[in-house]
Amino acid sequence: MDAELTSFAQAAGTTLVTLMTTEAWQHARDSFTRVWQRWQPERAQDISRALDVSQEEVLRAHSADDQEMLGELQMQWVGYLRRLLLSDPEAIEDLRTLLSELSPPTDASAPSVTQHGTASGRARLYQAGRDMHINER
Repeated sequence: MDAELTSFAQAAGTTLVTLMTTEAWQHARDSFTRVWQRWQPERAQDISRALDVSQEEVLRAHSADDQEMLGELQMQWVGYLRRLLLSDPEAIEDLRTLLSELSPPTDASAPSVTQHGTASGRARLYQAGRDMHINER
């Protein structure tokens, strides 16, 4: 199980760091924090802060094309995920579900969304290819 767990943690860590440069990041961040909240609630706040710091570092490394730093950040998150899974092996199912939700479809026949919108004056335009949450106050 340890080799499978390590392999999964490596894939999950790589995916997590990749997500840090996408528009899906906020959702991914909140979802990963919830996994820790469920399995290790005493560490969830620290993990949430570490995710924020890592995302800033990933963006800097990405813009500087610093592959070494990106690799280090991936290994850091592989370590966090591996330790989570070693202490709570049942968390692997939560992470598998989360990663399948966050991963883009690989099937070429999967539906795609193309949107075009035009607004003028004081108009508001809301478009979503999936979930949309609007909080206006």
